[in-house]
Amino acid sequence: QVQLVESGGGLVQAGSSLRLSCAASGRTTGSYAVAWFRQPPGKEREFVASIDFNGRKSWYADSVKGRFTISRDNAKNTVYLFMNSLQPEDTAVYYCAGPGLDSDARRYRYWGQGTQVTVSS
Repeated sequence: QVQLVESGGGLVQAGSSLRLSCAASGRTTGSYAVAWFRQPPGKEREFVASIDFNGRKSWYADSVKGRFTISRDNAKNTVYLFMNSLQPEDTAVYYCAGPGLDSDARRYRYWGQGTQVTVSS
């Protein structure tokens, strides 16, 4: 069993930056790929980014490419999402999930509880 806990969300102004963290307990993150998803108000959950087990490869949704960076520290069992140049359309609950790299949320077995990110204009 794996538990994922997100943190780092908050209320920020457009153009600001945030760093989200996804801490894992149980089976360590070092043994599997992890993804970030988000769910904007009134919309379906959507893929944001994913990273392979050793951090050498990553993938991004077109909407965040160039602004967001996913990384991991396996020694700390933590995956990060660095979000720059935040815009109001980035407002959502952000979730980490594993194991996997896929953009299809249905393929993931483990999910965190989510952390709210709100970007004001």
